[in-house]
Amino acid sequence: MENLYIVVVILLFLLAISDLIVGISNDAVNFLNSAIGSRVASFKVIMLFAMAGIIVGATFSGGMMEVARKGIFQPQNFYFSEIMLIFLAVMLTDIILLDLFNTFGMPTSTTVSIVFELLGAAVAMSVLKIYTDPNALPIGEYINSGKALAIISGILLSVIVAFSIGALLQYGFRLVFTFEYQNKLKYLGSLWGGIAFTAIIYFILIKGAKDASFMTEETQLWIKSNSIQILSISFISFTLLFWFLHMFFKINPLRIIVLIGTFSLAMAFASNDLVNFIGVPLAGFESFIAWSSSAASPDSFSMEVLSEKIPANGYILLISGLIMVITLWVSRKARSVTETEVDLGRQDEGYEKFGSTPFSRMVVQWVMGTHDSIFKVIPTRIREKITNRFKLKIPVGTPDDQAPSFDMLRASVNIVVASVIISIGTSLKLPLSTTYVTFMVAMGTSLSDRAWGRESAVYRVSGVLSVIGGWFFTAFFAFSAAFLLLIILYYGGLTAIVGMVILSCVFIYKTHILHREREIEKKALEEDDFLPGEITGEKIVKQSKKDIIYYLNQFTNIMDKLFAGLKSNDIKNLKKVYKKFNGHHNKIKLMKDNVSNVIRRLSENSGDTAHYYVQEMDYLREMAHSINFIVRPTFYHFTNSHKPLITEQIKELEALDIEISTLFRKIIHLVESDSFDKMEIIQNKQEIGLIMIDKFKRNQIKRIKSNLVGTRNSILYFNLLSELKSILFYSINLLKSHRDVVLSQKREIIHQE
Repeated sequence: MENLYIVVVILLFLLAISDLIVGISNDAVNFLNSAIGSRVASFKVIMLFAMAGIIVGATFSGGMMEVARKGIFQPQNFYFSEIMLIFLAVMLTDIILLDLFNTFGMPTSTTVSIVFELLGAAVAMSVLKIYTDPNALPIGEYINSGKALAIISGILLSVIVAFSIGALLQYGFRLVFTFEYQNKLKYLGSLWGGIAFTAIIYFILIKGAKDASFMTEETQLWIKSNSIQILSISFISFTLLFWFLHMFFKINPLRIIVLIGTFSLAMAFASNDLVNFIGVPLAGFESFIAWSSSAASPDSFSMEVLSEKIPANGYILLISGLIMVITLWVSRKARSVTETEVDLGRQDEGYEKFGSTPFSRMVVQWVMGTHDSIFKVIPTRIREKITNRFKLKIPVGTPDDQAPSFDMLRASVNIVVASVIISIGTSLKLPLSTTYVTFMVAMGTSLSDRAWGRESAVYRVSGVLSVIGGWFFTAFFAFSAAFLLLIILYYGGLTAIVGMVILSCVFIYKTHILHREREIEKKALEEDDFLPGEITGEKIVKQSKKDIIYYLNQFTNIMDKLFAGLKSNDIKNLKKVYKKFNGHHNKIKLMKDNVSNVIRRLSENSGDTAHYYVQEMDYLREMAHSINFIVRPTFYHFTNSHKPLITEQIKELEALDIEISTLFRKIIHLVESDSFDKMEIIQNKQEIGLIMIDKFKRNQIKRIKSNLVGTRNSILYFNLLSELKSILFYSINLLKSHRDVVLSQKREIIHQE
């Protein structure tokens, strides 16, 4: 029996390592968002500051098993065997939950997840005890529901307070500094630097190092009783220091604030949240030590030992910190979560990860109406002055891939405001989540900075609401999954334990593959087709030629595979075609949406080229639409288990496929060779295709009258013929538009000469 629990303890520590990896991947956004978004330094420098904060925070940590000793459940009313099952269910659930959020790049709270997992598993065990033991206590004796209610209230409090304070303070700072703040840094920058560093010092003392092993009660009491003096001296000293550094060395105080703030947030995370990942395994180990030193049965040994504080070994804390540092450096999922928050707060427009929803549209319309109503009351002169203070004269989002998502002023406000709110919440013993505070502050400052313009607001609001919804899902999923998993482990025994561990490994492997595929798709989607800098007509011609050749080849390949799947009734193949085309369809949509940005970067003498390029993108987009209306209905026709097309229809479609593929190859040849004097060949091929489509429509009508095909068959077949006809028209227009792009560019070159 003892050997079994040794295996369970080892398993808990292995799960702890996995939990550290998935946990830091999600919580990295808390301290990386501002530095990465503002590009305050190179990525390596930012990571060095963050990693230093993690190492220092891990060694500063007092290592108390925060969650288990705070009364989620009453350990003295559980036996050793029950506690070990609770801990095992919690760790398995935590890994799956956090990895799921990481895969989709969504930030959540590791504290909320661990609390509700403990609550769910403990409730499940309590229910089982009540169900199987006639002498069991009431459920209120096993569970302390007050903690869960405190966490839920903390979520709401964090969302409202952090967003509101972040928005108000950023609005005030932007009014004072504006976007052109370089000349104001000499005095205002020094003053802001003094305030910011004082807040960060306070944050480190109150939040980051409050449980440090070297912090004696006397030291903590001295800091608490001399807080005002410490803060006053810090403010004066740092203000003078920043003035001196900027005056004589031209050092930007905002850069220092963001980098040191990144260090302090990382330190606070490691010193306070580390126990979310290793606390449960440490408690399990302590439980095993206490039980093994007794002669009691695992089913009768009470776990009163967990009511006491359980200090962590300093070496374990340091090793945990190192694991987190390595993960932070190599984890792509950590960067995905960070990118989600940075994208939602970026100053410029571009690809939006989240779509529009009815609720987000309603929120945006209401806010716009309220804003307009308030602004009407303000005198015109004051309105104009306010508008000028928020005017972004030099756009942050230039085509250069080195451009920041927002400036260092907003980044510094993000860090300082988040630090202060977390510090105050900690001192008042409010259950504020670091993730919730940092995210909502960043969203509030984005709103005030007018980063959510009319072109992007509905998508950004949808993204924020999705993240907030995910937080409540965290609590629900953590509780439900841990509850269910404990019941499975309780009745399944060793077989269930082995099975769930294997299932967790398979799940993590699958999400790793999914995340890698999503990253590849995202990279392809967001890849800029043009190099940074001014776009010339020559670049337009070169890129449009490349696009036409590439996508016509892709369209040919997709239709070949689609009709092959139709012939063989291969749903798996049709699904691959459907998934592959979605990537092309989204990319072409983004190219079309990005036309205005391309035109802005065009040289002044490329007006005609720009006009024809817009037409070219229109026709390429329409072709993609038509193929989408071929691929999607075909895929759904078979997934809905409708009857396949009959042999005559397959033969007709194959003949059309051959004709259109031949047409595409001829268009590609003309585009490659710039031989636009042979357009009649293409028009002849188009005419042949149109005649075939008319003939096949008549054939289908005869089949309907003869009752050879059903309604669903006719809907699909007529739709295919209609979209193939559109493709024939759009392909010719695409070629003509490209011809016009090339000829207009040649005319511009002659005109310049």
